[in-house]
Amino acid sequence: MRNPIATLRNRWSDSDARTDGGEPASERSFLDRDSVRSAPFWVPPFLLVGLFVYGAVVWNFFLSLTDFSGIGEPDYSDLDVENYFVAFSDPVDGFLSMFGMGGEVSGGTPAWSDLTVDPVWNSLGNTLALMIGFSAVCLALGLLLAILVDRGIRFENTFRTIYLLPMSLSFVVTAKFWLYMYNPQTGLINIALGVFGIGPVQIVQNPDLKLGAVAFALIWQFSGYAMIVYLAALRGIPSSHFEAARVDGASTIKMYWRVIVPQLRTATVSALVVITVFALKAFDFLFSMYGGYQPGPSADILATRMVREAYANQNWAYGSTIAVILFVMALCIVAPYIYSQYRRGEL
Repeated sequence: MRNPIATLRNRWSDSDARTDGGEPASERSFLDRDSVRSAPFWVPPFLLVGLFVYGAVVWNFFLSLTDFSGIGEPDYSDLDVENYFVAFSDPVDGFLSMFGMGGEVSGGTPAWSDLTVDPVWNSLGNTLALMIGFSAVCLALGLLLAILVDRGIRFENTFRTIYLLPMSLSFVVTAKFWLYMYNPQTGLINIALGVFGIGPVQIVQNPDLKLGAVAFALIWQFSGYAMIVYLAALRGIPSSHFEAARVDGASTIKMYWRVIVPQLRTATVSALVVITVFALKAFDFLFSMYGGYQPGPSADILATRMVREAYANQNWAYGSTIAVILFVMALCIVAPYIYSQYRRGEL
């Protein structure tokens, strides 16, 4: 049994122990603290990020409360949330239109509003559809590729490089590449369809296929990233788990579905956060593929709508409102992940 008096004496001795041969650690001066001595290294980037990132976010929020049109100076004396009411006006019909169950938003701009803009329901629905469809297929394909590569195939390093290579391309390069692939005359997809007597198919110009074409190209670009994340997680699972499943008589499919896949939860969340955030940032892809920020109602996402309102319609306040909506959506994706990492002590 430990002596309580000795324990207290040891704690007192440790708290007053000299760490640098001089005064005790508890009496070190303020200037000797590690945070102060390292201030020249972390204060400048902290101030720059605070000003140009978080400061810009705060300024953009206040700008969304004005009626700034891009000309002159914003008037901050009369702030209101009118833009947000306009953005989400007629919620019932707007919500149904997101899923193709309603017509056009019947309400339009409320009578009390002076703004000549439409709600964001259509763009919001396209954004959510792109995020969900692209993320789900990308993760499933990445997991399948990771399992195939993890089973010891020949030329593993070559396949990993081939699968990951599209991730190194920018959205602009990817968009131009797939614009050529979708070409109804010379595109490889239509050439392949012609072998089966199908086509030519107008993929980019077809309103029913526009958003699917974007999602397919993004899946091609990011499935390699999901594969690398899953492959690293698979390599971290002890081989005894595989051997125990085989001893119990589990088939390969059951072994992965019931034993291996449940252990990939952390990898799934990590890849999902990155992929969904990239889906929110797909503006440059759509801009390059469709030659501007007007891809049409069937492929119009919040990012293209934001830029169009600001630059084409000269309605910077409403564009800032859409930017705030995008920021909140990204925050809802990233914040729970960061909090869970913090709770596990990984931050």
